[in-house]
Amino acid sequence: MRFRVLILTLALLGLACAPALAKDGDIERQGTCSGATSAELKLSPENGRIEVEFEVDQNRNGVRWEVTLKRNGAKVATASRTTGGASGSFELRRVVSGGNGDRFTARAVSQSGETCSASATFA
Repeated sequence: MRFRVLILTLALLGLACAPALAKDGDIERQGTCSGATSAELKLSPENGRIEVEFEVDQNRNGVRWEVTLKRNGAKVATASRTTGGASGSFELRRVVSGGNGDRFTARAVSQSGETCSASATFA
């Protein structure tokens, strides 16, 4: 029981500190999900390009998701991901061309039909 309380406390502290740990120029947006899952989209400058990271945290391992990333409405990536690790999550990361004002959207659909999405504009 004490171990669970310790893990929960550390997780909550990590969430509370997360915005403070973002690098200058990073843009982070919380997504929305149709179930209890959470999602986040992060955009970062990367050597004249844009690093796009979409993370989905379901707290359940072994769930397959189909993921699509778009820039200004055009697909830049599609992939299948399966939740795993200690947090039952996955991440899709791509470095793409783009510039200020580009709008990125990410959408993931699980094998059970749950959806998660997020969007952000690179500034």
